[in-house]
Amino acid sequence: MQDRDWDDLRYFLAVGRTGSLSGAARRLGVNHSTVLRRLGSLEQQLGVRLFERTPSGYFMTAAGEELRTRLGNVDEQIESAQRHVAGRDTELSGIIRITTTDTLAFGLLTPLFVEFGHLHPGIELQVCINNAFSSLSKREADIAVRPSNQPPQHLVGRRAGRLASSVYGSADYLRHAPRTDRLAEHAWVGFDDSLAHLGQAQWMEQHVPADRVVYRVNSLAGMTQAVVHGAGLGLLLDVLAESHGTLERVVPAIGALDTDVWILMHPDLRSTARFKAMNEFLYARLSNHPRLRRLSAADH
Repeated sequence: MQDRDWDDLRYFLAVGRTGSLSGAARRLGVNHSTVLRRLGSLEQQLGVRLFERTPSGYFMTAAGEELRTRLGNVDEQIESAQRHVAGRDTELSGIIRITTTDTLAFGLLTPLFVEFGHLHPGIELQVCINNAFSSLSKREADIAVRPSNQPPQHLVGRRAGRLASSVYGSADYLRHAPRTDRLAEHAWVGFDDSLAHLGQAQWMEQHVPADRVVYRVNSLAGMTQAVVHGAGLGLLLDVLAESHGTLERVVPAIGALDTDVWILMHPDLRSTARFKAMNEFLYARLSNHPRLRRLSAADH
């Protein structure tokens, strides 16, 4: 098989895995038109249509399914080999793709990323802020920094600290709010349905009547902004709230809602110098960060 033939097959498999040209383009690090051109080239060479194009995405035809079956997991084997070779790298240079949530990026990590870049100018950081897990096994990212009490078991990593949550209100809101300790009599900023799985959302459902929630949002950072501007009380992450001098803590941190902060990577990459350096740097900074709860010796 010629190199170009294999390249066309890589594009075919990427479209099959992601279900779209844009998803395949992101995975392969190319533009949308390149994926379309290479897929068209493969279909012309084989004389069959491999995908049905619909408004909701690309779906394999019978011919496409047969080709994918014959290829088996060859692309996964090649990606594994690439990770293994990358693990031999010993120089602090190259690219690190790191993914994290908006909460951690805005509340903790951006200054640390900048500091790391100054320490290692030969490394280029590519930061993806995404509240859904990017796939480390498929090399959509090299390192993930995530809040989770149940991280994926196939990844290696360690906990660096815990995020705490407390009830806050802005000084302006509290000046005009009802003079009562009854939380149910206050206006609240709450979570929309996309965040209903969070422990914080479940706590609010138990303690705050639904008709007292006057503002809902699908982002913890967005909730913090709403509370800052006086919409009502909010159950906020301390790491976000403490950066705003106008917020006052109304209810102390609720220990049952603590969330671990994990630094995660694929096992094949842990011996690569630049990834190891970033891992060690982030752990050193986060495990002593004043806005994170420290772990006990038994937690490590």
